[in-house]
Amino acid sequence: MSGQRDEMELREEAIRAHYPAIEAMLQGFEHVPRLAKPRPPEGAERSTGVATGMRRFRSTTPGLVTRPGAPPEGVRLLERIAAATGDVLPTPAAATVGQDLRRSLAIALAIGEAFAEVTGLRELKKANFEGRLPAPRRSEFSELLAAESFAVLGTFANALAFLLTDQAGEEGVEIGAVEEVLSDNPMLALHGALWELDQDIASFATDGARLIATVRAFAEALSAKARARGEGAARIGAFTGAAWRVAADDLPIAGFAPASRARSTTLVMPFKRPEEVVGNHIAKYQALRLAKMLMAYDFERRKNPFAELGGFIFTFMGDGAPGTGKTTLIQMMAGLLNGYCTVAGYPFRYQNFGIDNIDSYQGKSGQNAKAFISTIMDPAVIGFGTVDDIDQIAGKRGDRQSSAGQQEVTAVLMEAFAGANTVVRGNCTFGMFSNFPENVDDALRQRAGARFLVDGPQSRADYIDILALLLGKNHEIPLGDHDLYAAQEIQRAVAESFARHNRPAEAGLAAVHAVIERELGALDTLEKLGSYLKAIQKADPRFTGRAIKNITDAVKVRAMDFELPDAWMEEPDLFLFQPYEVKLAMIAELRRPITAEMVVQEINRYADSEFRYADTSDEVAIDTMVRDMARSEEAKQRYLAERAP
Repeated sequence: MSGQRDEMELREEAIRAHYPAIEAMLQGFEHVPRLAKPRPPEGAERSTGVATGMRRFRSTTPGLVTRPGAPPEGVRLLERIAAATGDVLPTPAAATVGQDLRRSLAIALAIGEAFAEVTGLRELKKANFEGRLPAPRRSEFSELLAAESFAVLGTFANALAFLLTDQAGEEGVEIGAVEEVLSDNPMLALHGALWELDQDIASFATDGARLIATVRAFAEALSAKARARGEGAARIGAFTGAAWRVAADDLPIAGFAPASRARSTTLVMPFKRPEEVVGNHIAKYQALRLAKMLMAYDFERRKNPFAELGGFIFTFMGDGAPGTGKTTLIQMMAGLLNGYCTVAGYPFRYQNFGIDNIDSYQGKSGQNAKAFISTIMDPAVIGFGTVDDIDQIAGKRGDRQSSAGQQEVTAVLMEAFAGANTVVRGNCTFGMFSNFPENVDDALRQRAGARFLVDGPQSRADYIDILALLLGKNHEIPLGDHDLYAAQEIQRAVAESFARHNRPAEAGLAAVHAVIERELGALDTLEKLGSYLKAIQKADPRFTGRAIKNITDAVKVRAMDFELPDAWMEEPDLFLFQPYEVKLAMIAELRRPITAEMVVQEINRYADSEFRYADTSDEVAIDTMVRDMARSEEAKQRYLAERAP
């Protein structure tokens, strides 16, 4: 688990020192577009630019390169913003956008100054201005200017999107990619970005709501472009390797990573109580415990005792046939977390990444996936993210049937769930759900640290319970000889469910287990358990080291197989509001010792799921090949029949 980088405070006086220059820039400047072409606005008048007879704006940037013969375009952004709202007097939306633009630009330039100070760029600028920059250092000077430009653009975009979050409504605007991204120097880079923003406002902003939506869409697009180009820039490490915080706005700046406000999402889904989830005993039990694990997160230390002690579920896969209760399980867990967070006063954020996030525009699907990950992983909230029907959303690598957007999503999720830069703080969890998990990319599926088999009601008692639950009370049908909901008693049901995994359920795994048991006897030592794992790997080469890690993580979760008292959630002072060290000690006291039986059960539970996926996947592949061969044979017969005299 990675630690969090120490944050430096970005001083308020350093930010406000840029206000006068920025206010002048927002009132008007000239820019010659290089990479983008001006476009006529849709349904709005073009900017009047710099009026004839007024003072011409002269660039003060040394070495500014312009296109020969290209006329400069006047950009009066404050006038453009005011015109977009269609009101003579400044509207709240126009005032908000103007103030947030000034603030984000000032923050960006302050970051640029900090970067120049750390890297020695400030001295090189001075030497260049005075004409004494040594020739051997000119290449270094150019690289540092480009790096500073990307740092300034990325900070400006992320700060602007962050500041506009509270004003964002349901209105959505598609502006396309940002093109005028320049890296000669920070001021020219900002001029290019603001020129393009002026174009977007002219084209898309027809009222206050669309103005805010347009500016926010521009900020997100610029953030993605600055990150894509900036992360590979030379000498950018001084920016990406550091972290700052703007105290007045509670804005974190960590390289190109988008920042987000610690606000809750408004949930409109119907919540389900645990007793309304019939069957699915292990999945329900793990979801109940995971909800309480998340609540142990310490916002001040930004870490979770469960993550530190090794029993935290960061990602899980829920699979089962249609109608077995996956949606109900999501509703139950989201409802529990929402209730716990309401009592504790914690911000809670739930979001589902669905098929509507796959976009035909190149790069947009990946951008949507990154935004989803960033929203849930925000260290200032308790987060729960779900990817329903992941087999339709994330494509298998190398699968020709998968769209480019699906491939983008797969790459983003794999990096986010178990990449080199993944930070598991213990404030959030991700659940992937599917009716057909065999269609999910193997490497992505194996990044699910836990498996929730959502098999729905199984026993006779389960079916009686779910019938009584769904019928409700508007009837007089007698219950009969049945103890209603007794089978749903969670502790007993879970114990019975785990016990079923003492032996494998899938035929392929059962054969491997039988051979090992016959050769070694009871699997009660690490040597025997390791031999069992190797035998499984021989039967299924996909059973790699990542599978072993997932199994050991699941065993550590079993060691945390205790129920945090409900009183700890209902009265936050008892646990939630305790210092981190106290919470860590309280949880450590409840830990159970790891046994060989636990390890065997978790090996069988995980391996059963992999063998089940493999068998189903192989059957599907065989069926497809049979159909293809039949079609080929039929086509051959028709061809010969048509060619016959």
